[in-house]
Amino acid sequence: MTTLTAASSARGGGAGPDVAVVGGGAIGLASAWRLAQRGAAVTVIDPDLGGGASGVAAGMLAPVTEARMGEEALLRLNLASWARWPSFAAEVEGAAGAAIGFRADGTLVVALDADDRVALDELAARHRAMGLDVTPLRGREVRRLEPGLAPGVRAGLLAAAERSVDPPALVDALRRAATAAGVAFVAAEVKEVATGPGRERVAGVVLADSAVPRRIDAATVVLAAGCRSAGMAGLPEATAPPVRPVKGEIVTLRQPPGAPLITHTVRGLVHGFTVYLVPRADGRLIVGATVQERGWDTRVTAGGAYELLRDALVLVPGLDDAELVTVRAGLRPGTPDDLPLIGPSPLDGLVVATGHYRNGILLTPITAEAVAAVVAGEPLPPEVAVCDPRRFEEVRV
Repeated sequence: MTTLTAASSARGGGAGPDVAVVGGGAIGLASAWRLAQRGAAVTVIDPDLGGGASGVAAGMLAPVTEARMGEEALLRLNLASWARWPSFAAEVEGAAGAAIGFRADGTLVVALDADDRVALDELAARHRAMGLDVTPLRGREVRRLEPGLAPGVRAGLLAAAERSVDPPALVDALRRAATAAGVAFVAAEVKEVATGPGRERVAGVVLADSAVPRRIDAATVVLAAGCRSAGMAGLPEATAPPVRPVKGEIVTLRQPPGAPLITHTVRGLVHGFTVYLVPRADGRLIVGATVQERGWDTRVTAGGAYELLRDALVLVPGLDDAELVTVRAGLRPGTPDDLPLIGPSPLDGLVVATGHYRNGILLTPITAEAVAAVVAGEPLPPEVAVCDPRRFEEVRV
């Protein structure tokens, strides 16, 4: 992989940047910022910064309550990025001069009925088996922490170290920080990745913003376009990231006037269904999220909104008077093994940073660090090794 020094030398003061970053969500912006901090000339290309999965993310930084048995490699990756978040948040806010809604309130997982209580006990047992720190709570202890919860809540678990962030505020702050570091922005779609003779290495990107496509030359291209990364034209078939869109619908409420009904992130087990509620400092409450394999369907549906609101109101009855602010749908980038794709591609000069599925905001700090390390020719954080995009190469040959 071309180092920053080599990239700058190859560029030689020419018109193109050292690095072209395709995708202006949290991952792409943070990666561009880290690269610029290392002295690279960076251009981010996206027609709508934060308009992809970052724009509809709830912003939970929840490696514990998202943990699943059999996904230990993902858990180690999530925990490593989670540990970076306090310093990362402070650095972003300092560089941007803007808050990102970073909160350290912890997460409450609560069970509504007897069957939900059984599921909660099983979840606690799995967490203990994975060595994760959760505190069991009786129903009255849960309601002491969150009096707005329904009186019938049976029990809960507290993951006190979990955090949350406001993704739109994060995207805006990363844009400001990157701009201050010298990153340039082009509001356009990327038509294809350009390659050199023999298609052995990247040469830049071609834009689809005019009748005559315009090319931006770059020694390195970072592909951080979420689920759109798989269909990027110009890539040899074996190098296309195997990501797919996974639909998620999410509801934003504004809590009724007065003291907030919910102050922690709450994950509710409600009659066998799962719902989460993530509070914001300005009174908004994010309720999510559905998970649907519907291809490129981004319609907001009555059924999806109903399921989320039904369970939220059963869990927190006082929300029946909340303002319905918006219902949105987005597409998460999933991979065949549910691990992201972070690192060098088989195509020289192409760095991949996609496939983060439900953990894109959580994994932003470590992904950006890894992208900068790849371009600089330095070792990646050890937890990122399992995310090598080349791991699927033999399967597709």
